[in-house]
Amino acid sequence: MERKSKINYYLDIAQTVSSRGTCLRKNFGAIIVRNDVIVSTGYNGAPRGRQNCCDMGHCLRDQLKIPRGERYELCRSVHAEANAIIAAPREQMLGADLYLCCVDPASGELVGGTTSCQMCKRLVINAGIQRVIVRENAQEFSIYNVEDWITNDDSLGQMGY
Repeated sequence: MERKSKINYYLDIAQTVSSRGTCLRKNFGAIIVRNDVIVSTGYNGAPRGRQNCCDMGHCLRDQLKIPRGERYELCRSVHAEANAIIAAPREQMLGADLYLCCVDPASGELVGGTTSCQMCKRLVINAGIQRVIVRENAQEFSIYNVEDWITNDDSLGQMGY
């Protein structure tokens, strides 16, 4: 029997956390791990007390045909990374890893090629998280060093700043 890698072990947990997601488009699960201890978990869903898209049966962004990665202010959900960060004390996030998994709620299939949005990148940076590890498929993953998000500030876009 081959032992599962530690990274895939934590990504499996993030994938399980994603099953609590309430988005009709994509369900994300995130866990923050420091020194082999799970600090917190988070999934995407409406703020506490508000109706979730899955309960309402529709998604405003879908109705408006808004492409992935745009107009997040119209989304009802708090993102998985944000929920995990909200639930964790900052001193336990310093130098930690955030594991992230995306699942298509319609098919239950893993969705590769994702990463944190610009808003979540800012939260991850300020939380002091060191790496974001994203599941691509059942065995493969991508590792993002948060320091690269700081030095290669893609939030500046093509504005010439």
